[in-house]
Amino acid sequence: MEVTLVGVGLGNPSTLTAGAAAALKQADGLIGSRRLLEECPLPQSVPRKFSTKSAEIVEILKKQSWQNPCVLYSGDTGFYSGARTLVPLLEADHIPFQVLPGISSLQYFAARLGRSWQEWSVVSAHGLNCDPVGEILAAHGKPVFFLTSGAEGAGSLCERLTQAGLGHLTATVGQSLSYPQEQIISDSVSRLAGHAFAPLTVLLVEGYTSCRPAGSQGLPDEVFLRGDVPMTKQEVRAAAIGKLAVRDGETYWDVGSGTGSVSVELALLAPHSTVCAVECVGEACSLIRANREKFGVYNLELTQGRAPEVLAQLPAPDAVFIGGSGGELPAILEAALRKNPAARFCITAIAVETLGTAVAAMTQLGMEPQISQVTVARSRAAGELHLMMGQNPVWIITGRKEALV
Repeated sequence: MEVTLVGVGLGNPSTLTAGAAAALKQADGLIGSRRLLEECPLPQSVPRKFSTKSAEIVEILKKQSWQNPCVLYSGDTGFYSGARTLVPLLEADHIPFQVLPGISSLQYFAARLGRSWQEWSVVSAHGLNCDPVGEILAAHGKPVFFLTSGAEGAGSLCERLTQAGLGHLTATVGQSLSYPQEQIISDSVSRLAGHAFAPLTVLLVEGYTSCRPAGSQGLPDEVFLRGDVPMTKQEVRAAAIGKLAVRDGETYWDVGSGTGSVSVELALLAPHSTVCAVECVGEACSLIRANREKFGVYNLELTQGRAPEVLAQLPAPDAVFIGGSGGELPAILEAALRKNPAARFCITAIAVETLGTAVAAMTQLGMEPQISQVTVARSRAAGELHLMMGQNPVWIITGRKEALV
């Protein structure tokens, strides 16, 4: 027996390669999804077994006396294909095989648009959890191509993008590609949001302009819209974010966000993360919204209200930055720990009393606080000279329950 893993293209026989067609003519048994086997042009006399699970496919092969079976995969065997999991199982059982690639929906779609796709960011939402907002932000302005399916169809993805504030982007949908009912539709993301498309659909989203300034964490203070609202300054912000040990894909709280400078930097550093800014002052909330738009950080979500009351509605945090607590620091820590006992904390304090409260509260909650003091001096021109002007020293207090590390 030699098994052939065949990429059959988009389903229409016109997208079948000559090599794949030749392999199918020699086939004495077929395995694949119901759709692919029903559309296969071979006579019905060729035995067919419906299966898409790699382990199950191997067991089927072992029970048959076929010499030239073909396992059918839609599109290309190397492009988000089940062939990836079947190959190692065949190797483990010493079953000879060959792999024949096919035309992917990405290739066909780009060709129908008359465009090159090598600069696109490619994402699968087909049977996978997909964060469309994070994918758009992480692509830094490149078009993003989505394979879609069922619950994560093109309409659903556009709806999620619209809810995040990205409804102005351009979306192009290709449904039933290669079939007589093929349609290619281009419109704004917001106008396509919630639309019911055919099951076989791909989505291209473009038009996002990355607003990320040069540099990494610790952006200059002057790049933020500030007003009269307190802001965590550049040097302290860089140190605090470093203490948070940022990992993309996690959830972050920024309690007492002020202008939102910490939230913005977290959102820029971790585009697949959800950053929850919490602020009760109306002017500060307006600035957070303005900075969210300025930097294009649509993974930043603002909750207006007082902590700890509003924290119950937030998703569980992996890490929490507290820049202002309104005298509710112990209750804020407790609220976060109820959501996630393993959460990491970083608190900044300029008053000795706040430092004492933070250390006492963290200790009482089973954490061993670590304390750093950041003292910064900035230069100021004085005639032909430059003098160093000292800033307020800031304490950075970090902690986590040691048993959960």
